[in-house]
Amino acid sequence: MSGSLEVLEAFEANPQGYDLIITDMSMPNMTGDQLARELIAIRPDIPIIISTGFSEKINEKQSRQLGIKAFLMKPATKSEIIKTVRKVLDESKG
Repeated sequence: MSGSLEVLEAFEANPQGYDLIITDMSMPNMTGDQLARELIAIRPDIPIIISTGFSEKINEKQSRQLGIKAFLMKPATKSEIIKTVRKVLDESKG
């Protein structure tokens, strides 16, 4: 899925069907932090990773306060993405 509204609609229909959400800060219709707020309101334990190239709207500290589990700065390498996903999933199962 690529659009924030599409993601939100699918998540609302089946919130337990997702182990992890990775979202970009810049998306049409809704920013990544807005989407994260909506998803967390539906399912507070959903692990969310937010990715951004540059953002004056949110930083890692702010994202943590929202309940976002990790913050990736672009460009992220495959290794960084894999490590972040593994860490977030491990922490969510812990």
